[in-house]
Amino acid sequence: MQPEQPLKPANVLNIVATNQGKQPLTMETPKARPLSAADVVVAQMEAGAVVVDVRSSAEFGAGHIKGAFNVQMASGEFEQRVGWVTPDDTPLVLVTNSAADAQKAIFKMAFVALDSQVIGFLDGGMNAWMKAGQPLDTVPQMDVHTLHHRLSVNGLRVIDAREQEEWDEGHIEQAVLASYVRMAPQLTSPSSLPTLDIPLDASVAVTCATGKRSSTAISMMKRHGYTKLYNVTGGMEAWKNAKLPTVDGAGVACPI
Repeated sequence: MQPEQPLKPANVLNIVATNQGKQPLTMETPKARPLSAADVVVAQMEAGAVVVDVRSSAEFGAGHIKGAFNVQMASGEFEQRVGWVTPDDTPLVLVTNSAADAQKAIFKMAFVALDSQVIGFLDGGMNAWMKAGQPLDTVPQMDVHTLHHRLSVNGLRVIDAREQEEWDEGHIEQAVLASYVRMAPQLTSPSSLPTLDIPLDASVAVTCATGKRSSTAISMMKRHGYTKLYNVTGGMEAWKNAKLPTVDGAGVACPI
């Protein structure tokens, strides 16, 4: 059973420090500076920078920088989600589709005092990364019909990265609940990933409501060592729209 204590993201310390005047509040519109692929590699190796890829789950899945967190800017909770998953007091590099998107991202992050941690964005995006001959990592996408078939044929494992309330309203019977926010170390609790009873080399499909949080969860699971992960496109909305079976929090079949 997951712990009941309220979670506090490590990055909440940035907000507290700003409110207490210990960290300066950004008074001007924050600007992200362009970085070459070589700059990003150096930032990772020498400064321990973490990459935040704000593109869609499909774009992230098609090719991303190894170890990057996928937190989609299209989410209405973008800046909060970045705060949930990224380590405290760590330099951040943004991967976006354009310089304009990078500026939008850092502007949003200023609302949770994360803009000061952004050292820049990958100029030219993943095209520049590939032109520089840098390696790519990928995440296969799986539609709900394929997932349903795989479950009935070879016992593919499933993780549901949503919250308890969503799970209780209806989930895939074979799934395991593992909220994405609990996968990241928090001030009040360690990462839940070491407690998952799923081997690192198991084939695991990860779902959420629409496929955004599941991609974020996958990016954290990959950093933990999982190697065979699939993002469920459309998430539980697509599953339910396809009239596929679900059970509620008590394990009772939900009406289709």
